[in-house]
Parts: sequence; structure tokens; C-alpha cells
Amino acid sequence: MPATTLFLITIGLAIASYIYGRSHAFSVARKNGGVRALHSLPTHYGMMVAMWCALPALAIIIGWKLFEPTIVSSLLQDSIPQTVIDAGSKAIELYKNDIGNLVDNHAIADISDPIKQVAAQRLENLHNTSSLALMVLALTAAIAGASLAARKIKPDTRARQIVEKIVHAFLVSCASLAILTTLGIVLSVLFESIRFFQEVGVLEFITGTKWSPQTAIRVDQVGSSGSFGAVPLFLGTLLISFIAMMVAVPLGLMSAIYLAEYASRTVRNIAKPLLEILAGIPTVVYGFFAALTVAPALRSFGATLGLSVSSESALAAGAVMGIMIIPFVSSLSDDVITAVPQSMRDGSYGLGATKSETIRKVVIPAALPGIVGGILLAVSRAIGETMIVVMAAGLAANLTANPLEAVTTVTVQIVTLLTGDQEFDSAKTLAAFALGLMLFVVTLCLNIIALHVVRKYREQYE
Repeated sequence: MPATTLFLITIGLAIASYIYGRSHAFSVARKNGGVRALHSLPTHYGMMVAMWCALPALAIIIGWKLFEPTIVSSLLQDSIPQTVIDAGSKAIELYKNDIGNLVDNHAIADISDPIKQVAAQRLENLHNTSSLALMVLALTAAIAGASLAARKIKPDTRARQIVEKIVHAFLVSCASLAILTTLGIVLSVLFESIRFFQEVGVLEFITGTKWSPQTAIRVDQVGSSGSFGAVPLFLGTLLISFIAMMVAVPLGLMSAIYLAEYASRTVRNIAKPLLEILAGIPTVVYGFFAALTVAPALRSFGATLGLSVSSESALAAGAVMGIMIIPFVSSLSDDVITAVPQSMRDGSYGLGATKSETIRKVVIPAALPGIVGGILLAVSRAIGETMIVVMAAGLAANLTANPLEAVTTVTVQIVTLLTGDQEFDSAKTLAAFALGLMLFVVTLCLNIIALHVVRKYREQYE
């Protein structure tokens, strides 16, 4: 039986257990003078029975599926020919994968090699035995758990506390899973980055001014050895992000102030959703807009002023990226400005301040932590953007601060490095992880700065 079917059956048993537990709780209540005689509500008893039914079975299913491949693989080891074993671990893995594909495609009868056919037949038997054992064990655990919980339904059973403890444990598990996932991502990037820095020095990577990651694929190939100076990438990322923020922060902040302080309710209800539509447009559409409309317009305008504007420029990419992230600034700023207590505004008006003075000296400082948080969120979005840069700013790693020339960013180079036929162990591929690590460090620093700003100003206004 497939695991999905077994999972659905377990959920069905849990629902049936809930119905039975709830009705049984009502039955117990009637015998003891009503629901008030029970410690908890009948729904809590039903949930308790359902949890005792579902949780052991789900734990068995998950644990079984985690360890099943390893156990089956070890049991299949005896069926592998000695010639394959002598060829090494990669040959063994390839042989097992070949057998597994034949079993999955139900093509055992078509195997001409009798030894391989026997191994495939054994693998199929192991899968069938494993599936049957899992079904019996999981369903037995579900039924036994539900029966045991149903027998505990008594007037003094603290079902609500039991349910709350299980829910609390589930929430803690979810939070722990998110933290462990983040930790796993960081460690995987860190380990691959260490492998890269064993081939390329950290100082060369951080301070080098030439980025040309092309390396020789074969040992006997005459080719470039690669240059991994990431300064042009960092500079390009900062340049495009700076231009984007020069567009997004003023427009977004002014829009938020207008919507929160000056616009009527009707205008606000119409304008705010329209503004937030910008965040829902796919980035590839922005890329087309930047490459086909904004970049030619900038080039024509630059020609009238006697300036040489590249067909792919940081200015075009940054300007369109700034338009894209306006909702990040405006929506979050609008929310925090609206959340400023009206009593603070009334106090300012009572002291004789005008509306603009109240906004500048009372509302904006009070909402500053949230505004800074929105701006830093927009900065993180700008640093991580890829598609617009590829289409409007190009792939050239130029060391320049001129916004009219083509540049590239860290994220674009990560995508470029991880595509193609390059070996995974090569310095070119591992460089993507080093760039990812640097990007993570920069984003982490921005978050730390944001937390510092929020704490400082929050203490001032509490």
C-alpha cells in the first residue's frame, strides 16, 4: 500500500476516533449528571482520542519511510555480484539504482541477466514485505491508541490539558524545524564555501578586482585558470541596490504618508490595493519593461545630452527594480504610520503644531522602527533580485561606479555559475556557494542594524 494511501486512512481513522470520543464523552456526561460533571468539554475528549489515534501511526509512517531505504539497501547487498562489489561503491550504487528502476517500471520479466533478475525479484519482495509490515504496524498503533484513549474518558480526565500539551509540543516542533532548516542551509553553504576557499584564498576573493571564473575542464586542456576577485560583483550589487532604493524609498515613503495622513477613506481604499499590485507582477515582466522600454529611453535621452549610455545599464535595472519594491516600503510604512496612537497627534495639535509639523516631529519618529524595517526588507529584496538584472544590466563583471554602464550582481553570477556542464567540485561551481555566503553575511548585518534601530527608538517612545 502506498504511503499516501496509508496516510489518508490514518487521517480517516483519526476523524472517526474524534466522533466516537466526543459521543462517548456525552454518554459519560449523561450518566454523571450532564456536561458540567466533566472536567473538559466533549470536543476536548474527542480531540484527545483523535490525537492518540493519529500521532503514533504518523510517527511510525514517517520513521519507517526515513529508514526503509537504508535497511532495504543493506538487505539487498547479498544479491549483488562480486564483480560489481570489486568495482567499487559507485558501481554498487549504479547497480542498485538500475535494479530499482526495473522494479519501479515492473520490468523484471524483461531482464536477461539471471543474477540481476534474482536481485530485482528480491528487491520487489522486500518492498512488498516492508509495505505490508508498515500497514499492519501503523493501523495497529492507530487502533490501539484510539482504544486506550477512549478508555480514559472519565469525568476527572483532564482532556483539555492533554490536548493543549500536544498542541504546544507540535508548535515547538514546527518552530524547531524552521530553525533547523535555516541552520542546515547555512551549514551546507558554509561547508561548500570552505572547499572553495581551500582552492582560492579568502583575501583574493574579497579584494580581487577581476572576475573571470572560467577554468579548464580537463587536466590537459590549455585554458584560463580563472580569476575570482568578487569586488566587481559586490560593487555592481551595491550600485543597482542604491539606485533602486533612491527610487523606492522617497516614492514609497511619500505615498505612505499621503495615504495614512491626507487621503480620504475612499481614496485610500482604492489607491493602496492598486499600489500593492506592483508587488504581484512577475519579475520577468519588469525585466522586459526595463530591457525594451526603459533602457532604450535612457539611451536616447543620454544621446540628447551627449552621454554614452550602454544598452544594458545599471541605471535601467536599478530604476525598474526601485519601482518593483515601492510596495515593500509604502505598504509597511503606511501600516506603521496608521498604527501611531491618535492621542500623540492630538497632543501635538494641542500644543499648536500644524499637520505637517506633527507628521515630521511626532508621527514619523514614532513610526521610525517600522519604516526602517520596511526599508531594510526592500534592500534585501533588491540585493536578491536576479531576473531584472540579467535582462537590463547584463552579465559583464565591470569594475565601475558609472550607472550608465553594464554591470552584474552576485545573484546573477550565482545563477550563471550553477548552469552548464561544469563539474560540481570545480572552483567555478564552488564559487557560487562562496558568493551565497557573502550575500548571507550582508543580509544578516542589515538585519542586525535594523534590530538595533528598532530597539533604540522603541525605548525612546515607550
